[in-house]
Amino acid sequence: MTNEWFAEWFDSPYYHILYHHRDEQEAKAALDSLLSALQLPAGARILDLACGKGRHSRYLAEQGFDVTGLDISDASISFARQSEHAHLHFYRHDMRLPYRHNYFDAVMNMFTSFGYFDNDRDHLRSLRNVALGLKQGGVLLLDFFNSEYVRRRLVPSDTKVIDQIAFRMTRHADARYVHKTVDFEHEGQAYHFEESVRLFTEADFRQLLEAAGLELRQTFGDYQLAPFDALQSPRLILIAVKP
Repeated sequence: MTNEWFAEWFDSPYYHILYHHRDEQEAKAALDSLLSALQLPAGARILDLACGKGRHSRYLAEQGFDVTGLDISDASISFARQSEHAHLHFYRHDMRLPYRHNYFDAVMNMFTSFGYFDNDRDHLRSLRNVALGLKQGGVLLLDFFNSEYVRRRLVPSDTKVIDQIAFRMTRHADARYVHKTVDFEHEGQAYHFEESVRLFTEADFRQLLEAAGLELRQTFGDYQLAPFDALQSPRLILIAVKP
């Protein structure tokens, strides 16, 4: 597990420079509509799984929920802990390992923070841990990209200049994963990072969720809760329940 791409990349300060546009306002806009779909009771216990620096967790706590954020990145958790309070806590954790039993009213996995592993055993193991952590009747909200939409609109290469750093990115997809490389130089040193995300379809998720003991109840195609369209929707947002 030590050489997996996400463990190194997510701990790098350059990851946060490249994706600086993912801010609090974006998190708030997405969550407002998603919370309306979930209809959680006041004070519900929510797990923000793969929480990053905690932007979604912080907003959820502001709405009166009791929130726990988990992430594999030491750097992200260290940052997130600066905003901890009585109803907001952060811990470093690998989603492939269990965390609490029958405890959470909801688990939220936002902004394609899933599908990073190189085998589906680990993806299934992660979802089984979600089911383990949920109370009976608890819900999972999994916010993923629409794989077919991504595949059809893949930009082979581009360059973004941020903070005077030119990030050169290349992308390609194979039968199972979309791959991205990020190359740049800073202060005389060259850097190379990679990303690989599983191209899960709705059918794939149905199988995984069923195997994990979760029932898929709803799918949406964007943050405005439009119906999911396999060709046109930018997102695949799934709501599943622990029976």
